[in-house]
Amino acid sequence: MKEGGAEMLTEERFAEILRMIGEEKSVTVQELTERLATSESTIRRDLTALAEKGLLVKVHGGATALEMDYTTKDVEITSRMTQNVDEKSLIGKYAASLIKKEDFVYLDSGSSIAQMLKYMTGSGAVFVTNGIAHAQSLAKKGITVYLVGGMFKGATDAVIGSQAVEDLKKYNFTKGFFGTNGVDKKHGFTTPDPAEAMIKKAAMERCRTCYILADSSKIGQIAPVTFAKFDQAELITTELTDKDLKKEKNIVEVKA
Repeated sequence: MKEGGAEMLTEERFAEILRMIGEEKSVTVQELTERLATSESTIRRDLTALAEKGLLVKVHGGATALEMDYTTKDVEITSRMTQNVDEKSLIGKYAASLIKKEDFVYLDSGSSIAQMLKYMTGSGAVFVTNGIAHAQSLAKKGITVYLVGGMFKGATDAVIGSQAVEDLKKYNFTKGFFGTNGVDKKHGFTTPDPAEAMIKKAAMERCRTCYILADSSKIGQIAPVTFAKFDQAELITTELTDKDLKKEKNIVEVKA
């Protein structure tokens, strides 16, 4: 049971199960029942659902990890800001060029979006974001920006929670730009945190056109929670080596 006696949400159980499997490579139903303080029947249903999604292998008495690249944790924003900077800069520059003066734009939190902001000018577009640092950066440039209200998550410099989801419902964006922890054709765009997934999903539903910014390290990665199917957004990345993905029409490969 969670603090205050509230039962853990299905998405939260899924994320915790996948986190445990990612770290330990295998878990038993009994271990999960004790760790998540829920019934054995619920755990078995969860394992079946995750196996059907292709996120684990269900075995007698438990489950094991898939043989694939898998990420279960958010890396601190300060660390991510120094990773794959050249790629993110190329991607960010292209993404910034897509914004026109009449646009009403949503900006997701994250390091890829931060690189995008370096190329922003006072184009006349108006922005909404759940990234504290992003709002500060835009405001310093004299650009109109609104900040989503809710709970602050320091690790990713993001505003999350039910209040933020509700806040987003009043907006209608022309374009939205989002970061991701994983890109996979079957599992779509993924993130480790169910709360962040909720924000991303809610914002994408309010956007006329959605763009995902992802450097090559995210391609082929899968995190516990899917926030969008692969065909629900335009993917902006650097040159792909995955021949299967190269066939997709919703991908822009940015080259130096």
